[in-house]
Amino acid sequence: MREACPSKARAFTALPVRKRGDYETNVMKGAKTMSKVSLKGVIDMHVHTNPDLRLRAYDDFELMEAGIRVGARAIVIKTHQGTTMDRAYLCNRHNKIVHGNTNDFTMYGSITLNKVVGGINPKAVDTALKLGARVVWLPTQSARNHMVKNKLDPAGCVDVVRDGKIVPELKDVFDLMKDHNAVLGTAHVSPGEAFVVVEAARNAGIKNIVITHPEWWIVDMSVEDQVRMVKDYNVILERCYAQNMGGGKYKSNLPSNLEIIKEVGYKNVMVDTDGGQTENPHWEIAMAEYMQYLVDNGIPEEHVYYMTHTIPAGLLGIE
Repeated sequence: MREACPSKARAFTALPVRKRGDYETNVMKGAKTMSKVSLKGVIDMHVHTNPDLRLRAYDDFELMEAGIRVGARAIVIKTHQGTTMDRAYLCNRHNKIVHGNTNDFTMYGSITLNKVVGGINPKAVDTALKLGARVVWLPTQSARNHMVKNKLDPAGCVDVVRDGKIVPELKDVFDLMKDHNAVLGTAHVSPGEAFVVVEAARNAGIKNIVITHPEWWIVDMSVEDQVRMVKDYNVILERCYAQNMGGGKYKSNLPSNLEIIKEVGYKNVMVDTDGGQTENPHWEIAMAEYMQYLVDNGIPEEHVYYMTHTIPAGLLGIE
């Protein structure tokens, strides 16, 4: 799907592509490097891999091996094309067969409610959850907000809100998610839709709610609304490494992420990469840079640990 820059946004130069082993010489400019962070036990709940309609930096097994190599605890793989819980299962079987009991890495799967799975489709969600999916994302590329922001015809979009209320099928999805204690990701819906959805999700008994990359220009949730989301609903704000500005250009989110952590507090901010793009550093490099940037700019290491270990572990039910 075409992703165009908004008219109000200037073009940004893509972040430098760095491969494994380059991290030590490529810490974010302007930050005084303190002690090097460790990725031991880190959890990232938002990474894209091959196979995909868009070429990704790693396939599922390559990402799994990267996670094992740096001592990560878990990764959730995401696709705009439907589900990944079956792919996660194969990664975990491969890990067991090849590596035995030498690591505790786990790959987790998810479902994204785009048109490819029938939109807000309770049957698809039910099947995904029974097969092990831990995250249910609302529509991304099929979301009305996504299509409008990209100047596409929204006639074929997947709506989550109609006449100020969630669509009936979404209530059924919430009931299924409650039974499995699954994580809700708001994906690419608008801030206004997100407030309606989160209110309904809380009323339906959904405990684990993540506001997906609210800083991205497609979502464009103001700082004031992010603060209100945390205050009113105690949600987790997922703040990601970089954002797609269109045309292969990416903008670093790290400075604004630093500010939102100071604004709302570290206990409601989850550090994820939304990684996997060929234009950006490999997943483990991006995560290390992100964490290092926070530490080098005054966020205590124990707070960074909470945002990269404690929060996602709680969401995924990892002991």
